[in-house]
Amino acid sequence: MAMLDKIVIANRGEIALRILRACRELGIKTVAVHSTADASLKHVLLADESVCIGPPASKDSYLNMPAIISAAEVTDSVAIHPGYGFLSENADFAERVEKSGFTWIGPKSETIRLMGDKVSAINVMKKAGVPCVPGSGGPLGDDPDENLRVARQIGYPVIIKAAGGGGGRGMRVVHAEGALLHSIALTKAEALAAFANGQVYMEKFLEKPRHIEFQILADHHGNVVSLGERDCSMQRRHQKVIEEAPAPGISQAVRDKMNERVVQACRDVGYRSAGTLEFLYQDGEFYFIEMNTRIQVEHPVTELVTGIDLVKAQLMIAAGEKLPYKQSDIEMRGHAIECRINAEDARTFMPSPGPVRLWHAPGGPGVRVDSHVYSGYNVPPFYDSMIGKLIAHGDTRETAIARMRNALAELVVEGIKTNTALHQEILAHAAFAQGGLDIHYLERRLGLK
Repeated sequence: MAMLDKIVIANRGEIALRILRACRELGIKTVAVHSTADASLKHVLLADESVCIGPPASKDSYLNMPAIISAAEVTDSVAIHPGYGFLSENADFAERVEKSGFTWIGPKSETIRLMGDKVSAINVMKKAGVPCVPGSGGPLGDDPDENLRVARQIGYPVIIKAAGGGGGRGMRVVHAEGALLHSIALTKAEALAAFANGQVYMEKFLEKPRHIEFQILADHHGNVVSLGERDCSMQRRHQKVIEEAPAPGISQAVRDKMNERVVQACRDVGYRSAGTLEFLYQDGEFYFIEMNTRIQVEHPVTELVTGIDLVKAQLMIAAGEKLPYKQSDIEMRGHAIECRINAEDARTFMPSPGPVRLWHAPGGPGVRVDSHVYSGYNVPPFYDSMIGKLIAHGDTRETAIARMRNALAELVVEGIKTNTALHQEILAHAAFAQGGLDIHYLERRLGLK
């Protein structure tokens, strides 16, 4: 791929290794940037070149924009892939990469900025005919009477959200009018502290929704395809635990209609690269909540049911190539489930960093393991606790669940605690076997609600 002969992988862990593998398939040379704590990461050891960009703290390394751009300069790289998390949805960083003369493997910086602000993203979706949650239709002002009126019009319960929020932060549910104004003030203060943006907006709080997202790919030539949906409703504190594709109980007619809508919305904003539109789904209706302008943690389930390599697609799009398929070519085959394996106590959820004495990955038909861990690897305490993902695929959802149970039973991790037991418990639930659970199910089951 001539346009992308060498790229910087501006991330760590399993996604950095995933990007490296895609680059190797395409004959692209790789540069791994890493903190001092991550010199022994698998992708750092495998990359063509590596550059240390700072001490362990993320703000001094993986969030250090000048250091990453300098690494691209000194290694004569031509592009930067941000993965997910860290700077992947930072429009300022994307713009700096572009202005420095490098290719940003993702959407244009102005698109990230537009879709990163939830209020402007909702307005874009409304114009494209994508259904949205009833809400304030813009940021809340300082007039208390007007804010009370808006809440009455929407109907309680409502949720106050930070316009620049994410990761489950900057959100507050209000069940009664008496708590509204105080909740708005608190959320504004939180938003300003966490995201340097004090704007908040209000939406109807759906009591028992599912979390369903649609994966799209778009190139520089105006071609956009939807690769169908994933169900990410199995969550704890707004963090996804298990994801699957396709979503149980969604008919092909509904899927086709939503595919058309999300494709049109992405055409309208001139989107390019991989992206995900996230929805709440309740009583047969979809409501847009946000767009992720990057690769998702749960992208493997879509890869397994569509046969399309999303990371390679990102690279090919960034190189200026056309998508080699049309919407009519996209077909979902079978079912896939992903379990996020975290270095944490399965009951208390406390992180469990430290040396991995033994790592044995499962195998068998339809089983995929995306992980950077190996026997002797030391899990650092400075970053997210996810150490890998188990993905199982089968002709039916029942087969995928059975294969995932086998994979969890075969996984051996010694030296640190993992949340494997939690996944085994969830997969044993009769309710999970039925499918279609809402986003609050797991917390109710764990006694957290």
